[in-house]
Amino acid sequence: MSQKQPVITIDGASGTGKGVVSQLVAKQLGWQLLDSGALYRVLALAAQKHGVALDNEPSLAILAEHLDVQFVATETGMPPEVLLESEDVTDVIRTEKMGNAASKVSVFPSVRQALLSRQRTFQEPPGLVADGRDMGTVVFPDAELKIFLIASPEERAERRYNQLKEKGINVNLSDLIQELYERDKRDQERPVAPLKPADDAICIDTDHLTIEEVVGAILSEWRRYGAT
Repeated sequence: MSQKQPVITIDGASGTGKGVVSQLVAKQLGWQLLDSGALYRVLALAAQKHGVALDNEPSLAILAEHLDVQFVATETGMPPEVLLESEDVTDVIRTEKMGNAASKVSVFPSVRQALLSRQRTFQEPPGLVADGRDMGTVVFPDAELKIFLIASPEERAERRYNQLKEKGINVNLSDLIQELYERDKRDQERPVAPLKPADDAICIDTDHLTIEEVVGAILSEWRRYGAT
């Protein structure tokens, strides 16, 4: 039996920067990367593609069990290409619409269970950085280091607003703030795997930190707690 590989979990609400932080930490360590949120976004897109309503839990669970998704590695440090039924959906799943849809399908226990084992298959040598909302509480409860990123809804909305503006997408900042409040409420109040820090997680408030400072703080914690 192969030796269990080390895991660093990086959880947090949408817009806390956990995606890019996880990519950079994985790059620095030379580890595997799991973007768990991408799985739920792909599932939401698959539901749309196959005409499955986002509140139809039994059909969503079946779709999750048979989800034809692939993550294709790109250059080091960059997020992988995401293929749904052999179609490149990397950019499509990153829209606000798919983010909100993913939050809706992720509330269902049978859907989460269907995707649980798939997420755990990413624990491969030399180690894994797992990015999500319940990585430290549910998916990898025995992770060597658990990080939970925090940022105010206003700060997160402004970050997202600037990202979308850079892409030439017109959005309303107040609408983004409202959407984040609603998504946070939905994620925190769902009956299965609600959004919250693991009991042994280290919380980092990113409101006044740069991406580089957050990455540095996590690597310092790894050297302190996890490095051998």
